[in-house]
Parts: sequence; C-alpha cells; structure tokens
Amino acid sequence: MRQFGLIGRNIAYSFSKTYFAEKFKNENIVDAVYNVFDLNTISEVENVFKKEGLVGFNVTIPYKQEIIPFLDELSPEAEKIGAVNTVLIKDGKKIGYNTDSHGFHHSILPLLEEHHKKALVLGNGGAAKAVFYILDKLNIEYKIVSRNFLENHFTYNDINESVIKDYQIIINCSPVGTFPNVENAPLLPYQSIDKTHLLYDLIYNPPVTKFLENGDNNSAKTKNGHEMLVLQAEKAWEIWNKVD
Repeated sequence: MRQFGLIGRNIAYSFSKTYFAEKFKNENIVDAVYNVFDLNTISEVENVFKKEGLVGFNVTIPYKQEIIPFLDELSPEAEKIGAVNTVLIKDGKKIGYNTDSHGFHHSILPLLEEHHKKALVLGNGGAAKAVFYILDKLNIEYKIVSRNFLENHFTYNDINESVIKDYQIIINCSPVGTFPNVENAPLLPYQSIDKTHLLYDLIYNPPVTKFLENGDNNSAKTKNGHEMLVLQAEKAWEIWNKVD
C-alpha cells in the first residue's frame, strides 16, 4: 500500500485528507492511503519517514520552513522560495518541492487586470513565501504588512486611505479569520476599498472570511484559497506519481 499524508500541527481539520480520500474513491485508486500526521515538533517527522510504503507527504503550518534541514535536496523552485509544502521520497532521498506557488499563480492569474500593479501581503510565514515568488514573477510590486515593525515592511498602523488607494491587490497570508475565529479580520481601513481592488485570502474555511466579506461590501473582486489548495494538491499528486 502506497502511503501519503500531511504533516503539521493542530491539523485535525485538514482539507487534504478529505480531498485525497474523495480523489482515491472517485478515480478508483485502491493502492493508496492518505493520513494526517499531527506533530508537536518538527523532529517528530523522523517517525513519519519510517512509515512503510511512504511515497510522499504535504507540509502545512508551521513546518514549511522547518522541514528543510530534514531533506536531502530541494527543487530549484523550492530553493528560491525558501519553503516546502510537498515532499517526495525517491530512491531513499527526501526531496522538497513547493506546489503552493503553482496553486497561487494559476488561481490569481485570471483575476488580474491591467491596473493591478501593486500588492499588500498580510503576513510573512511559509505560505507567504510562495506568494512573494509569484508576485515577483508577475512583476507585481509588493509590500509586506506585519504586526510588528520590520525594516521595509508596513505595520497595520501604517495602512491608511492613501496606502489602500495605492495598492490595488490585498492578499491575506495570515491565519486571521480562520475557523473557528470567523469574526476576526485583519485591521484595515476597509471603507477605502472599492471596485478597483482585488482581495485574495489564502484561507478556505470559512469560504467567505470577514476579510473577503468586507471586500464584497465595498464592491471589490474577492477570492478565497480553495482553488489554490486544489491546484497545489493536484500538482503534489503529479510529483508523487511522476515516472522518469
């Protein structure tokens, strides 16, 4: 039996387990199983590597960067991004990939308009690294918004009406608004958002976060992270099943 899975912390809610269970059923894949490995610390990944029949696994919060020292090599893209969300075990080697970049790229591309030149990125974690990489590829200038002061970043206190007018894309890479804390939203002057803005939330549960709801209420274009997740999952599956 080929074994796949997901490593992270506090991940009982996992989209991936449900997604792959349905995929295996719908596509009549009977030789594969997808499990969730909830790790208190990244060092526990050594026990996952010992699982019989392990072909690969996905990596989620908070281990997308912490996993890297446990791997033998990285794909060129994962190396540039500095974060890994997919691991392949091949010929005894542990190889890290980043499929978040693929998912983000192909899910935001159809939404971009001529005036979408500058982006605010809320958060600076492992998932945000793939977003930075794709924004660079798309020649979209971006500024990171952090809770605490960091050089060349905005803090939330810096985000006023003129900043919002200047940045037409706002991407939430923070966990603010995730179930069960669905009433929370990043602290922004939402009244300054209008129909020229695109609000993209990497969160998929709930489907409409308070962040997106605030965008909808001001006629902005909005999108959640569900398609990005599906696209990155399919790309991971492709990597795990690639025949050289």
